[in-house]
Amino acid sequence: MTIQTPIPDFDAARRAMVDGQLRPQGVNDRFVLEAMAAVPREQFVPEHLRPVAYSDRSLPLGEGRSIAAASVIGLLLTEMIPQAGERALVVGAGTGYSAALLQSMGVEVVALECSAELAERARELGVTVVEGPLEAGHEAGAPYDLILIDGAVEHLPERLIDQLAEGGRLGAAIAGRAIARLVVGRKAPGGGFGQRSIADAAVAALPGFARPQAFTF
Repeated sequence: MTIQTPIPDFDAARRAMVDGQLRPQGVNDRFVLEAMAAVPREQFVPEHLRPVAYSDRSLPLGEGRSIAAASVIGLLLTEMIPQAGERALVVGAGTGYSAALLQSMGVEVVALECSAELAERARELGVTVVEGPLEAGHEAGAPYDLILIDGAVEHLPERLIDQLAEGGRLGAAIAGRAIARLVVGRKAPGGGFGQRSIADAAVAALPGFARPQAFTF
């Protein structure tokens, strides 16, 4: 006898994610919530993980990479305040979930990915992807109103900050010893850049962002 596993009700899971995970953790931007209620997160994870796509944790994508917990992405986007018509760069886009959220909000998105396999999966899901080293950004499309670094990094390279437009916002997770600190920064007129912390979270690291070692005698 063959036992069939019921197909999860992903629409209900998305609604539960919005009401049970995102709102209680401070994700309160209407457009962010609408996007996260509409974009099918289950399509952006490996097939065997689709039944747990809406658990509030990161999930492995392969290639040593992960998709961040929905609450992490939701908090960063809420604080970055994306607006329709803006231009965004998503660094370390993986299979493209965060890029797809921004696209659904009317943002023009370039997704940067260093893994050819993950980039191809993102393209299959309708995301515009360029391939290259993550820490270099994508100067050809700069300046950007928004830059989302979709994973934890040890530091924010000046080369990425330089690709922000004046008034542009950058969201990232800064890796610590045991947990990452979610930060959002803004580029001021004249090129200054200030950032503030918004929360702590467990976020998987991106390749290529190790902090440069200080010179010692």
